[in-house]
Amino acid sequence: MIEIRFHGRGGQGAAVASSIIADAIFSEGRDVQSFPMFGVERRGAPVAAFIRVDDKPIRVRCELEDPQYVMVLDPTLVEAVDVTAGVQADGVIVVNSPLEAGELGLGEDFRVYTFDGTTLSVEHGLGTRTAPIVNTTMLGVFAKITGLLGIDALEASVKKYFPRDRDGKNAKAARAAYEAAGSG
Repeated sequence: MIEIRFHGRGGQGAAVASSIIADAIFSEGRDVQSFPMFGVERRGAPVAAFIRVDDKPIRVRCELEDPQYVMVLDPTLVEAVDVTAGVQADGVIVVNSPLEAGELGLGEDFRVYTFDGTTLSVEHGLGTRTAPIVNTTMLGVFAKITGLLGIDALEASVKKYFPRDRDGKNAKAARAAYEAAGSG
């Protein structure tokens, strides 16, 4: 079973991002669970969302403890939250950041990848310069680095979750990030 944890801030779309990934993976024929963890958080407070993926039915119904993959939508969370908690040795952590992976101080036990999703999101008109929306952009990066899902399935799920996005900005940003990201 594959376990994935998303970190974001309230209002950034971490829960939506996990639902989109789950939908795309499900469309490719695997079993999946997706669930957010909310408390009394308000906009801007740290939030988390979780995904389980397997080729057979998933029967476990509890919080993730040992994810293989972690996605961090807001680079300031690296300082505010232990994004490495429980990550398996040689796990993959993908961080939205203009910094190099080694500059984040996440240790050497993990494969850390960074991508400046903020700049790409602004270029695609997702949010504003002061409040960019990076969730769909970073999903493209996640798909490329992890290889857990294809870009076509991801694009279809993004379009499904954003039916009012008539210009397809979210799907275009996801594909642009996929094409620009390195591979895992």
